[in-house]
Amino acid sequence: QTLLASILVFGMLVFFHEFGHFIIAKISDIKVLEFSLGMGPRLFKVKHGDTDYSIRAFPLGGFVKMEGEDSDSVDPRAFNNKSVYARMGVVIAGPIMNFILAIFLIAVISFFSGVATTTIDVMPGGPAEMAGLRDGDTIYAIDDTRISMWDEVVNYIGQRPNKDVNVSVKRNGDILNFSIKPEIEADTNRGVIGIKSVILKHSLGPSISSGFKRTTWMTKMMLNGLVLIFKGKAEADLVGPVGIVHLVGEAAKVGIFNLLYLAAIVSINLAVFNILPIPALDGSRLVFLLIELIRGKP
Repeated sequence: QTLLASILVFGMLVFFHEFGHFIIAKISDIKVLEFSLGMGPRLFKVKHGDTDYSIRAFPLGGFVKMEGEDSDSVDPRAFNNKSVYARMGVVIAGPIMNFILAIFLIAVISFFSGVATTTIDVMPGGPAEMAGLRDGDTIYAIDDTRISMWDEVVNYIGQRPNKDVNVSVKRNGDILNFSIKPEIEADTNRGVIGIKSVILKHSLGPSISSGFKRTTWMTKMMLNGLVLIFKGKAEADLVGPVGIVHLVGEAAKVGIFNLLYLAAIVSINLAVFNILPIPALDGSRLVFLLIELIRGKP
C-alpha cells in the first residue's frame, strides 16, 4: 500500500512539474528530445515527432530534455537560441504547475469532504458562548486582522492560549466585537474558544475558492518558516524522499483525502523550493536568465 501510494504521489507531482516545462517548451517551439517519468535505466519508450516519451526505473523524479538546454546548439529551435522571455517561461512553468496541482487537489477534497467556512456553531459553556457569540455568526476579523478562511481562525486562536483576543463577527449585516480569552486544549496545549465551523459540502464555487485560498495560505506559511529558519528563530526539520514515503504510507492508511492533502502540501513545497536560487533548481536558472535580461547577453 505504501509503495503504490508513494508511486502515485511522486508520479503525480513529477508529471505535473515536468509537464509544465514540456508544454511551454512545445508552445515556444523548442525542440524537446525526451519527456521522462522516473530516473535511471529506461523501461519503456515511445517516440512521437522529435520527442521520446519514456518511463524509467526509479519513480523519484523525472525530466524534460531539450535541445541546447545545457550546451550551445546551432539548431534554431534549440533552447539556447530562444528569447530570454521564452526560456524564463519554460523554467517557471514547472513550479507554477505544482501550485495549480495543489489548488486542484484541495478543491477536490473540499468538494467531497466539505469546505470549512468562517460561519460558526457555538459550543455550550465555552468562552465564545460566555462572551456572547451565537450560532450563525461569521468570523470577520481577529485582533483587527481580516479573516477569510477557517484555517486562519484555528491558527490565530491556537497560538494565543490564555491571552485576550478581540473577535469581530458579522451578524445580520452588523459587525460586532467581542473580547474572548481562549482556553488551553489539554491534548494540544493550543488555544480554543469553543466554536466549530459550519461545513459546506458539494459546492463547486466555494471548493475552487478554498483551493486558491488554502494554497496561498500554505505558501505564505512555508515562506515565513524559511525566513524564521534563516534568522535562526526556528529549527530546520527537513524530510527527504525516504521520509516522504513514510508520511505517504501513514496518510494512505487514514484515507484517500489525507493522501491527496499530503500530496498538495508536498506539491507546494516542491514549487516553493524550486523557485529558490539554489544551484540545479529552477530558481537558479531563473536568476541567470534575469541577469541575462538585464545585461543583454548571457
